[in-house]
Amino acid sequence: MDNQTISMNANPVVAFLQKEPHTFTKADIIRFVRENGVKMVNFMYPGGDGKLKTLNFVVTNEAYLETILTCGERVDGSSLFSFIEAGSSDLYVLPRFRTAFLDPFAEIPTLCMLCSYFDKDGKPLASAPENTLAKAARAFTETTGMTFHAMGELEYYVITEDDEMFPAIDQHGYHESAPYAKMNLFRQQCMQYVAQTGGQIKYGHSEVGNFRQDGMIYEQNEIEFLPVPVEEAADQLMLAKWVIRNLAYEFGYNVTFAPKITTGKAGSGLHIHMRMMKDGKNMMLEKGSLSEAARKMIAGMMDLAPSITAFGNKNPTSYFRLVPHQEAPTNVCWGDRNRSVLVRVPLGWTAEGDMCALANPLESPSSFDKSIKQTVEMRSPDGSADLYQLLAGLCVACRHGFEMDNALEVAEKTYVNVNIHDAANADKLAQLAQLPDSCVASAECLQQQRAIYEEYGVFSPSMIDGIIAQLRSYNDTTLRHDISHLPEEIKKLVASYFHCG
Repeated sequence: MDNQTISMNANPVVAFLQKEPHTFTKADIIRFVRENGVKMVNFMYPGGDGKLKTLNFVVTNEAYLETILTCGERVDGSSLFSFIEAGSSDLYVLPRFRTAFLDPFAEIPTLCMLCSYFDKDGKPLASAPENTLAKAARAFTETTGMTFHAMGELEYYVITEDDEMFPAIDQHGYHESAPYAKMNLFRQQCMQYVAQTGGQIKYGHSEVGNFRQDGMIYEQNEIEFLPVPVEEAADQLMLAKWVIRNLAYEFGYNVTFAPKITTGKAGSGLHIHMRMMKDGKNMMLEKGSLSEAARKMIAGMMDLAPSITAFGNKNPTSYFRLVPHQEAPTNVCWGDRNRSVLVRVPLGWTAEGDMCALANPLESPSSFDKSIKQTVEMRSPDGSADLYQLLAGLCVACRHGFEMDNALEVAEKTYVNVNIHDAANADKLAQLAQLPDSCVASAECLQQQRAIYEEYGVFSPSMIDGIIAQLRSYNDTTLRHDISHLPEEIKKLVASYFHCG
């Protein structure tokens, strides 16, 4: 990060310290607090429900500030995670200095930091969300020699009172401008605040879904991020959801990341894009085509796709989104630019020619390395996902592809370049595996494939046990079939999980 990039960084801590976040030290944090009138410090960390928890400290003297930054604080793990027993529940939370940001909502100047969990012996907690992801990233690099990058497409609905002026066309909100899209200013403010927390945003826009119901407008939006090392990607998505909810509360809006909120309307996914980096270069392409390494990565996701839903589709409403003949996938396959597949290879700027120069005749041809932009996209997850589990699971799956003897064969067998739901392609469809259709089915898939996730100590057995038990507890094996024709029952189900994830 050069000086120009630092000076334009939206995070006030970065701008003040003139340092990259990963180089922040305890002395840097103390200096920022002292010289910027910070009166409070917040520790933030994910709980077992996938939401951020907060511990407040009032800064009264520098000695105490150094104490909490050095020693962290003790918390009740049994109140945060179902797999921790009350008899041995004490955990430590220690701040990660690189995550420091100023709380954009606090009236009292407040510095926030995300934390890591440690056990009674002072070791990283084996089942902690952020530690599970760190272990997955480390195992990926040790196996492949590459680093795993990811980013998310965060979709959500904003709900507010009906406004009859300039009505939008139902389910045609994709990239709509104001005044037909009503929430553009709200989304832009969200983006600014997310950037202030350290989020690296690609863009934001209005999404397909919009409808009116019970005197309210439901408008779907999306904020998409830039690919970064996978641990940072999880932190950024976690903070973005926190920002969106807090700002909605201030505006008097309601927001939901729920996968499905009514029948016949677009659901909200959490598509995850991934790439592999080595020595600053994107390893997804080889001579302008998808590389062998990328195809092995995809093969791993094809093999573990049924169990990935256990991390990315965490409540019964998820499986009302994953239904045939819509953009959400149901078949285990992949393809180029094809939105009916599970893993999509989006346009990657591989065409020859300089589009910028063609659009702007005064520009000289550029030698810009466009290969950095190529990713692959997993399309099954949704807003109910546990972000750290999901990204750890995808990291494991992609590593698994390099350990499969038949990876390239699997990649070839599961590739489709047609609309898989077209009647003319019924034979191809019949050859493909299907994603689970319920939480219970996802639990069974995870049980069958758990050994792969537990390799290298990535997912602890107690975490896998807890995920399986939670999914089975929904007892939803036939729920989609039972109430698909009962709108009032679906409405009640949606209400139960409206603020999931």
